[in-house]
Amino acid sequence: MEEPHKKIIIFDDDEDILSICSYILEEKGWEVHTFTDCNNIADKVLPILPDVILMDNWIPDAGGIVATQTLKKADELKHIPVIYFSANSDIQLLASHAGAQTYLAKPFDLEDLERVISNVLTTDSN
Repeated sequence: MEEPHKKIIIFDDDEDILSICSYILEEKGWEVHTFTDCNNIADKVLPILPDVILMDNWIPDAGGIVATQTLKKADELKHIPVIYFSANSDIQLLASHAGAQTYLAKPFDLEDLERVISNVLTTDSN
């Protein structure tokens, strides 16, 4: 029996980042969903229930921190690991303030992206 595709949602308003990340992850067998804003975030995430979420700090309209906190307050969504990504120098603080599992500083290379994703998936399943 084939393994079901792992699903990921990327929230970023930078189309270049979305297309690069989507391409790389789809090559690796992921089912990728992307959104350029975080409005009504629960309505976006619930139908998909991804294995992991990538969250940009500067996502319209509310911003990544509010969006992540909203997810973490929802019982049916709070188990989904969120990887916070941003070019801010204080990304570590932002990520912990948001309640994200981990973070990825921009600009990142694709090895970093893959490493961070596989790290949250391994810790998550234990």
